[in-house]
Amino acid sequence: MTLASDLTDLTARDWETGPEGVVRFAVVGLGGFARNAALPALVEADYCEPTVVVSGSAEKADRIAAEFDADHGLTYEAYADGAARDAYDAVYVVTPNALHLPHVETACEFGKGILCEKPLEATPDRAEAVVSACETAGVPLMTAYRMQTDPVVRRLRELVRSGGIGDPIQLHGGFSIDVLGGSRGPDQWRLDRDLAGGGALMDVGVYPLNTARFLLDGDPTAVAGTTSGDGPFADVDESVAFQLRFPEDVTASFTAGFSGDGERFLTIRGSEGTVELRNAFSVGGERRVRVRRDDGEIDLTGPGTDEVREEFDYFADAVLSGWDIGPDGQDGLTDVRAMQGVYESAASDEWVEL
Repeated sequence: MTLASDLTDLTARDWETGPEGVVRFAVVGLGGFARNAALPALVEADYCEPTVVVSGSAEKADRIAAEFDADHGLTYEAYADGAARDAYDAVYVVTPNALHLPHVETACEFGKGILCEKPLEATPDRAEAVVSACETAGVPLMTAYRMQTDPVVRRLRELVRSGGIGDPIQLHGGFSIDVLGGSRGPDQWRLDRDLAGGGALMDVGVYPLNTARFLLDGDPTAVAGTTSGDGPFADVDESVAFQLRFPEDVTASFTAGFSGDGERFLTIRGSEGTVELRNAFSVGGERRVRVRRDDGEIDLTGPGTDEVREEFDYFADAVLSGWDIGPDGQDGLTDVRAMQGVYESAASDEWVEL
């Protein structure tokens, strides 16, 4: 097997079946990510369209509905009461973490499929309640792990799982953002532990954590971590460093942060080679891939695929065609439990078995 044959077609949708019809979405929560990334992706998607938008403000809901040509703008109360329930087939929940559960329960009550932002909820108990509600209602649930639908990441998974770098040994990675940058000040839900469940780990640390699990097709058996934060970050972790043990003696070391220089990378070292993924977690970013093996080295730049659009179309294809969703609720629950273990380790200064 050569490097050229290992990494081919970095735009291919290996999951696509070409279903007929579309999935009509109600977008619950109209923060910056919903307005700037999710709704534009839904408009451009092949198998989806936004027909309902939901906000705490009636004025905002109406304004955003008009901007994206959605049929209905609703308040949270109207959504919970069942307004316009015949106008959508599925719900995309993109509110603060600790508010996911009630909106999921509403969707379950109306028999709607659910795409829920990560982390699935703010605590393991609430994440478990999300999964249980969907299982009881018999509705599909997908955790919004956009990296799992990114074509470059999916090609890397094929490379790693096929033994393209031998047996995985170690993973390293990091994802940091300036959460106070731009117009965002300290008065935001990401810095409120009750709403977020944590800080940098829950918001951006989950990316290398889940992507590692996806590439390895395995779950960590133990975790350890340290956190720090003060000033505006007194309630949550401003930065976190955490380690994971996987089966087969594979280990991982990751960092995440809400300040300082931004980083977005993931490296996998194997017994016969190494893969480096740069600009790994940016929305729509051009992924830079370097693979080093005994038979050579290759550098590739994957096109800036809109993996948010890929995520919506992946969900819709699964719903319309009836195949099982990959990043399901259990996937999201596993990460919430692992991150809770990291926080427990930071408090006890000991490894936590999962």
